[in-house]
Amino acid sequence: MWKERALALRPCLLEFLIESAQLLEVSPIVKYTALSFFADRFYPRFSSSRFKEGGDIANWLLQPLRESNLQLFALVSLWISSKIHSSRPLSINCFKSLGDKVIKEQHFTNRDFLEAEVVLMQVLNFEIGAVDIAFTFLEELFHQLREVAKIGDLVNFEACMDIMDILYEKGEISTEHCSSHSLAASTLVASYVITVPKQRWEFPILPWVRFVTGCKEDDILEIVREILKHVFDPS
Repeated sequence: MWKERALALRPCLLEFLIESAQLLEVSPIVKYTALSFFADRFYPRFSSSRFKEGGDIANWLLQPLRESNLQLFALVSLWISSKIHSSRPLSINCFKSLGDKVIKEQHFTNRDFLEAEVVLMQVLNFEIGAVDIAFTFLEELFHQLREVAKIGDLVNFEACMDIMDILYEKGEISTEHCSSHSLAASTLVASYVITVPKQRWEFPILPWVRFVTGCKEDDILEIVREILKHVFDPS
């Protein structure tokens, strides 16, 4: 029962996190690190058929797991990511103020945010490294492409980020099912196909990303097809 509800809630929660990141005007790396914490590591634990509410971490925020509580954890993921990546991270009051506006079902105090931070860290086993983030690899690939080929100037990086947002919201492709490198490579190839005029497709983008990342061509193509399906046939 909970697994079905968790799967149904996932797109709404990720849309909530992405919209919250926009309202807070955080940098892309803060947003995508938060998505990695929440979507790739925190949430899958609670959408598993083996999950029992509370589990080995006894806390009222997990018993029962309400949508409002999960929205709180989404904001806390952004807060932790902000503290990792920002020289002047956003204060707890910023997140508390935003939570008061966007979380409708429940009112959370500063103390609740602090408690949710500890719980989320426990679920992540206090492993909050941000090295294996698909967005980081995507940024590196994008800059490498611009260095080796003029066609790189025509690839729209905003489109790359829009694609990553779509993939997270749809939930069909994540680092749970494919590596961060292949996800980054596929996103760049898809953005190339979408934003570069067809008459300018002289650069061998697929062999190049395969060579640079070491990812299998078939794996990249499979993800690219999924991306293009979601972009051109969102239904």
